[in-house]
Amino acid sequence: MPLMSTYTRLPVTFSYGSGCWLFDDQDRRYLDALSGIAVCGLGHAHPAVTAAIQEQAGRLLHTSNLYQVALQAELGAVLTAQAGMDRAFFANSGAEANEAAIKLARLWGHQRGIAQPKIIVLEHSFHGRTLATLSATGNTRIQQGFAPLVEGFVRAPYDDTTALTALAAQQTDIVAVLVEPIQGEGGIQVPQPDYLADIRRLCDQHGWLMMVDEIQSGMGRTGTWFAYQQSGIQPDVITLAKALGNGVPIGACLARGHAAELFTPGSHGSTFGGNPLACAAALATCRTLQAEDLPARAATVGARLLTDLRQALADCPGIRDIRGKGLMIGIELDRPCGELVQRALDHSLLINVTAGQVVRLLPPLILNNTEADHLVSQLSHLIHTFCTTTTC
Repeated sequence: MPLMSTYTRLPVTFSYGSGCWLFDDQDRRYLDALSGIAVCGLGHAHPAVTAAIQEQAGRLLHTSNLYQVALQAELGAVLTAQAGMDRAFFANSGAEANEAAIKLARLWGHQRGIAQPKIIVLEHSFHGRTLATLSATGNTRIQQGFAPLVEGFVRAPYDDTTALTALAAQQTDIVAVLVEPIQGEGGIQVPQPDYLADIRRLCDQHGWLMMVDEIQSGMGRTGTWFAYQQSGIQPDVITLAKALGNGVPIGACLARGHAAELFTPGSHGSTFGGNPLACAAALATCRTLQAEDLPARAATVGARLLTDLRQALADCPGIRDIRGKGLMIGIELDRPCGELVQRALDHSLLINVTAGQVVRLLPPLILNNTEADHLVSQLSHLIHTFCTTTTC
C-alpha cells in the first residue's frame, strides 16, 4: 500500500453513489448513515451539485485570491445572510476555518493590549488536526506524540457554565470561547438548553469573542441552518466546512461586528480557499438546502428516528442513552462497541462509532421515511445482538 498509515480502512471500495446509497466495486448497495462524516448532506451525486461542478469545471477552476472571485462574493453573501454575520473568509477545510478563528481571537486580544491572549476550549471537543486546532481539541489521545502543543488555550468541562464563570474570575487574559453547539467527535453531546446563552452572556460581560464551531452541526444537520440558532443567540465568529460543499473541499470562517474587521491584507490568506469550483459547489448546496427546506426536513426525520430508535431499543441491555438533534444522533452503550462498524458493514449499513462507545448517525438530510425505517430496523437488530452477546 503506497499510502501513509493514517487510517484503519474498512475492507470495502465504493464505486458510485446515488442519494442515500453507496455501491461498492461488486455493485453491492449500502445505506449511508454517515454521509462521509456529515459531509454529503444532500446525498451522493446530487444533480444540482453535479451540474454546478460540471459547468464550472468547463469554465474556470482557479485564478487566485489576488483577483476578484465573483462566486466567492456571492457565496459569502448567502452564508452571512443566513447566519446573521457580516463577512466571510474561505478556506479548504474545517481545520483551516478554525485556524482562522483562532487567529482572529489572538488579533482581538492584542488589539486590547493582552500580550498572551488565551482561548477557552472545552473538554472532549474536536476542532481539527493542524497543530493549533489539535492543541485546541479536548482529546489527549489524538494529541499524543505531537508535543509541544500550541499554547494559549484554557480548558473547561463542556456544558458547565459555573466552570466558565470561575475561569473569568481567575484569569484576565482570556479573549474568546471556542465551542461546538453539539459535540460530534465527543459522542454527540447535547448541552443544556441555556448553555450557549450563558456563554453569550459571559462573552458580553467580559469582552470575549464567542466562536462557534459548526463544522459538523451546521448546514441544516440539526434542524436549522446552524445549531446555535436554536438557542436564540448570535455568535461573533462561526466556522463551517464538511457539508458546505457536499463533498467538494471548502471551509468558511464567518464573523460580525469588530471581529469581521480584524483581518487586513496580508494578515491571513489561502491559495485555494474559495476558488470558483469550490464556491460553485457550495452555492448549489446552499440553494438546494433553501429551495427544498432541508433543515426542516432534518428536524422532522430526525425526531422520527429518535422516537423509533428509543422504542426499538427500549428493552435492550447496555443502552445508556439515545440523544441528538435533527440528523445528528448518538446511541451510547455501556461498553466499547467499535466492532459494530464492521458488523453493520456486513449488513450493508454504514455507521460510525465515536468516543469508544457511541454509535454516531449522520445520514444525508434527504433521508426519506422508508430509508429511516430501514436504518432503525437494521441497526436496532445489530445493537440488540451485540449487547446480548458481549459483556461490559
